[in-house]
Amino acid sequence: MAKVTGLGGVFYVAEDPAATRQWYAETLGLTGEYGPQLAWADEPHEKPYSLISHFPDDQYIKPGTGGFMINLRVDDCDAMVEQLKAKGVDILGQVDEGYGKFAWLLDPNGVKIELWEQVQTPEDIAAR
Repeated sequence: MAKVTGLGGVFYVAEDPAATRQWYAETLGLTGEYGPQLAWADEPHEKPYSLISHFPDDQYIKPGTGGFMINLRVDDCDAMVEQLKAKGVDILGQVDEGYGKFAWLLDPNGVKIELWEQVQTPEDIAAR
């Protein structure tokens, strides 16, 4: 039986796609022929996974707009936050939940970006 194997991308309308791509390249170091591109082979953590979460309202997405958020895996959340701050990026918040570290920012279109450093494997989380 065929199965889904991962997240293929995030697609949304931006008033200025070229400026948005430039922001992702300069701010997060993400480039690619068709937009910011991530290679799964670059993931250093054991048993990496993607998550599709559903919420009953937009409280977790705020102050982002559009009813969705982009979650990006990072190898070192603390270091990434420091890099972003050095570039003048406003960090909306940061937390260590034990199973993972998180930080939030907005892209130039008001889309909320959640940075996530996976600290535990899915099996470790389930055993909690």
